[in-house]
Amino acid sequence: MQAVISFPDIAPELVSITLFGIELALRWYALAYIGGVVLGYLLIRRALARPTLWPGNTAPMDREALEDLLFWLVIGIIVGGRLAFVLLYQPGYYLSHPGDIIKLWQGGMAFHGGFAGVCVATLIWCRAKGVSLASTADALALVAPIGIGLGRIANFINNELWGRPTDVPWAVAFPGPAAQNCPGVIGICGRHPSQLYEAGLEGLLLGLILALAVWRFGAFRRPWLTTGLFLTLYGLARFFVEFFRLADGQFISPDNPYGHVLRLTDSLGITMGQLLSLPMILIGLALVVLALRRAPVT
Repeated sequence: MQAVISFPDIAPELVSITLFGIELALRWYALAYIGGVVLGYLLIRRALARPTLWPGNTAPMDREALEDLLFWLVIGIIVGGRLAFVLLYQPGYYLSHPGDIIKLWQGGMAFHGGFAGVCVATLIWCRAKGVSLASTADALALVAPIGIGLGRIANFINNELWGRPTDVPWAVAFPGPAAQNCPGVIGICGRHPSQLYEAGLEGLLLGLILALAVWRFGAFRRPWLTTGLFLTLYGLARFFVEFFRLADGQFISPDNPYGHVLRLTDSLGITMGQLLSLPMILIGLALVVLALRRAPVT
């Protein structure tokens, strides 16, 4: 029988209370969003206090402007992440249950949609405030891995977005629906802890690379370089992890067990996550090349 690691018994809710008959809960996923925003804000504030990091030795905004930007970003994350999940992953369900679209506490956010929402909110805010779009985008790229890493850890705790069945020594036996639909597996179904792969690659490793690029090699002095590095490296990490991550249920069928939206053969193809990552990689590479071709702004 395959040896697997038992899934840790961690409740998805950090704390839950009932008030006037309404259950209010603080979930790990919500805490991850809050933690990502707060820690990101503190890191950007620290970078703003170092004018020598920025082009022309001048920070692009003050603390008050950063706090205003933070409000716009939260709206962009929520609206973009939710709409993308509704439109790309479960359009049929939400077309039949439109009232559930606003039920964010039930889960259902798409990273690529949240990223698009942040881009739109940042563009509108920078144009309205007259702040450098390049420097603002670079600052946000620096801190994005914090929220991504925390979010993927929350996905693991919530027992969602599991990996594909595997017999590797670190396979995890997720409870509930994840324990089913393991073709060829007799006994306990072990799966890749793909959420933790993403937390390590898209969160920790990517965050360290970007921090090193900014604080050690002066990446902020080359406008759009940090943004390009983030897009490229995140896209590559996500594309790679998709080979170990189980596709969303609506893309899986008996004749398409890997959930490929573009199929080359029965076992080879492109998942939705990989398809959405390709434009990020291409745009990121273009930004890196353009940034490196220009002299640093001193």
